[in-house]
Order: sequence, then structure tokens, then C-alpha cells
Amino acid sequence: MLDGRNVTVLGAGIAGLAVARALALRGARVTVLEQAPEIGEVGAGLQISPNGARVMAALGLGEALAANSMRAEAVDMLDGETGGRVVRLDLARGRPDDPFRLVHRADLIACLADGARDAGVTIRLLQKIERVELGAHRPRVTTAQGAEIDCDLLIGADGLHSKLRAALNGTVAPFFTHQVAWRATLPAEGDIPPVARVYLGPGRHVVTYPLRGGRLRNIVAVEERGKWAEESWSLTDDPLALRIAFQDFVPEVRGWLDRIERPNLWGLFRHPVAPIWHGQGAAILGDAAHPTLPFLAQGANMALEDAWVLARCLATHEPAAGLAAYQAAREARVRRIVEAANTNARNYHLSGLKRDIAHAGLRLAGRLAPGRLLGRFDWLYSHDVTAG
Repeated sequence: MLDGRNVTVLGAGIAGLAVARALALRGARVTVLEQAPEIGEVGAGLQISPNGARVMAALGLGEALAANSMRAEAVDMLDGETGGRVVRLDLARGRPDDPFRLVHRADLIACLADGARDAGVTIRLLQKIERVELGAHRPRVTTAQGAEIDCDLLIGADGLHSKLRAALNGTVAPFFTHQVAWRATLPAEGDIPPVARVYLGPGRHVVTYPLRGGRLRNIVAVEERGKWAEESWSLTDDPLALRIAFQDFVPEVRGWLDRIERPNLWGLFRHPVAPIWHGQGAAILGDAAHPTLPFLAQGANMALEDAWVLARCLATHEPAAGLAAYQAAREARVRRIVEAANTNARNYHLSGLKRDIAHAGLRLAGRLAPGRLLGRFDWLYSHDVTAG
């Protein structure tokens, strides 16, 4: 069904490049339109869990992912104010054949971009999209330079502020969660074990793990606050605000934060899953369809899953039926993942008696049945969209 079909993809992020390669491998002629002047060092750390790694392998990029990432051994949850361990999830023992990967976003993007080009995909930079029109004939996009491009099939991987999502669904104001996040990477201060460490505190937490063979330390710090923050990946904040927010945390954490000179800041907003993912020769995927909070580390993984399923559905159905089959196959799963991330956002920031009870329960479970804690997410990590 895809052999020789022209497909236009908006956005050269994870979702866009993954779907571009997946479609091209099935015979489509794919062009990716990206607004940036280059595909470069954007973003910070990502966690690719087994469900996402299976898609990378199916795309023929498993070895490239392994070469550009670190295998995570465990997740350590710690009390941010005392440093005491709450619970440790042993990823290597719990899922020895299903690695969790720690990777810099720029390295994953480079891997996907190389894979897309190798499959024959054309990537056009400096293509900022001003307008998307869906009509009776073919989708049309208009660039900032005034060029009008008619598309046989249009795929929107254009993120949180997707023009195609708006064309399909209209605009809906997101809900500010009253949480903000700072991001930064630091040169490593020595050997860093391949462990994701989560320091929990009332109304705030810090996540850190190594990148690029341990040469970098990735840091994400989240705080609850009443003040609104703009939803952006490119704002910078006064580092003093970050240090004050975590001044009661253990010296180890404060030492890392003291070294950050230009932290990126973004407000965390809850967007509804789009009710309509496709129509009139167009479809959306990834953050354009179902933005999620970062508390389950599944944004990139959902994008990879979407890309595989969309390409498979289009390869095995007529276009309209394929797009409908894609949403039907994906919607229930992504809604469950988004809600699980929302739940983690609440659980990470407990205070008072609720916090004491929850942490005591996790410590007990970690001693008596450590495998059961990780097993609660078998529905997520064991899922294989590439099977069959």
C-alpha cells in the first residue's frame, strides 16, 4: 500500500524521524520538513525503556542505539532531605534481556536522522510551517517563506504546538500543573554508575543519571509552585532560584545544582489526548497526539511505538482505513500511560504523614518482594508493538 506513495512529515524530532524511516523502509517516498536550521545538540537526557528499544531494533537501529547509550542497571529512589534509600529497582536483574537505555536526546536524534537518510528520506531544514489546511482534496501546508506544498499524505510530528493537531481538533488551552522543571547537563565529576537516582522531597524532586559513557551528568529538578511558567524548552532561569528551591536537600544534590550556571526552565502543562488523530489524508503522532508529563519517562517511547504502528497500518490498509486502524490500535494504551505519569507526579511530591506511610510501604516491599514493584509495570515495558 505504501510502495511509491509520497508522504510529507512535519518535524524532525524523534516521532518524525522514526516514522519517516519506518515508512521509507516500506517503500514510501518521504520528505521531512523541519523548522530548525540544523539537527543538532538540542535537549538533554532520555530513557529508552524496553518497549521503545524493541522499535529501534525493528527499525534496524538497535546496534546504533546500544553504541550511543548506556544500559541502566537500576533506579534508586532516595529521600532528598536525608539521603536515605527508599527503594531500589534492579533493572538488570528484573529484566536481563530487556535493557533500559540512558541516551542524550541529540544522540538519539542523530541515530534516527542517519537511519532516515539511509532509507532514502529527504530532510528539508528551515521549513517553518505557518498554516495547515485540510480540504476536500489534499492537505496543504504553507511555510513562513510563503511556499504552498500540497501533500498526498501528511503526518504531523510537530510536537506540543502542532499545527496539524489544531487543524484536526481546534485549539484547547492546556492545564498548568503548578509544577516547573529545570534541565541541565554537567561534565561528570568522576565515574558515575549507570543508575537513575530520584531524590524525593515534599513538593519537589531531582532526577539524575549519566550520559555518553558517564562523561555527562543529566539533571532534571521539579518543583511545585503557584506561579505560571511558559511552556517552552528554551527558557533559561536564574540558577539562584534553582538552588533556593532545593536548599534543604542533601549536600550531594546541592553540589550539583551549585555547578549549574544556565538552567533551562519549563512549565509542566497537562494536555488532553487529542480526540481526533487523523482525517482528510493527515494524521498526528507523538506529542502532537498525546503529550505526557515526564514522570514515567515515556514520551520518546510512545513516539517510537506510534511510528511503528502508523507505518504498519498504512502498509496493510488503504489510507483512510489505515489511519483509523492506527488510532484504534494506539489510543487506549497511550491514555493509560499518560494517566500513569500523572499519578507518578502526585506520588513523587507527597508530604507529611502520607509521605511517611508511602515511603515505609516502599521500603517494606523492596525488602520482601523487590521484583513485584517493577512487575507492576509489565503492561508497559513488556508490550511489543513490533510483534506479529
